[in-house]
Amino acid sequence: MIGPENYITAGSERGKDDMGLASHMGVTYNNGSEEREDMQTSAQAVSIEQFVAGLRKLQEPAFTGVDGVLEYLRATPVDPQSLASFLTWDAQHYTRNLVDHTELYDLIAICWEVGQHSSIHNHKGQNCWMTVPIGRLMVQNFRVLEEDLSAQHCNLEATNQLELNPQNPTAVNPQEPVHSVYNSREFAERAVSLHVYSRPFDSCVVYSMEQRSCGEIKLHFNTEYGVPVKD
Repeated sequence: MIGPENYITAGSERGKDDMGLASHMGVTYNNGSEEREDMQTSAQAVSIEQFVAGLRKLQEPAFTGVDGVLEYLRATPVDPQSLASFLTWDAQHYTRNLVDHTELYDLIAICWEVGQHSSIHNHKGQNCWMTVPIGRLMVQNFRVLEEDLSAQHCNLEATNQLELNPQNPTAVNPQEPVHSVYNSREFAERAVSLHVYSRPFDSCVVYSMEQRSCGEIKLHFNTEYGVPVKD
């Protein structure tokens, strides 16, 4: 979620679903990127409670485009220690943990053990922003060449990759939103990503590049507001 083709950046999902996760074309905000990185580095980290309070103050137009929420993520880094009560870990798959929900958005913390990854997926036409307060993640973007959901057929090509880290929040390109996320074994550390989805959605399309197949799946949370979700 690096590169001009799929994401706006500040400088240059497992539940039971077994998927994963989640710029305008050609826009990367390269001009002034050093200043924005300095701003992100120097901005005072806030607790997750303060982050949520600020996010709730944003008006609907901030969520219909990508710039408003992205600027908020750049200016409001989250103190990793404040996330502790929302984090759960699973050796087999990443976990999806609901932090906040409104009619406008879901805020989700996703916990990634080393080597864990999502399926290739979309976001059902909704906007997505992502920041990584703990560790680093890689995003692989894809271009959809063919898609027939009724026939469960698709054809994809891999495009660019992006590293996400605490200095590099990002927004998914609404024009080419299909991607996968992974915590590279080379990073050798756990990672936590915060995702803002607007509007909330409870299903998505997942893709297999090798089998040229696709299908819609339901999404689930491992925890909601720090409380485990019962099967």
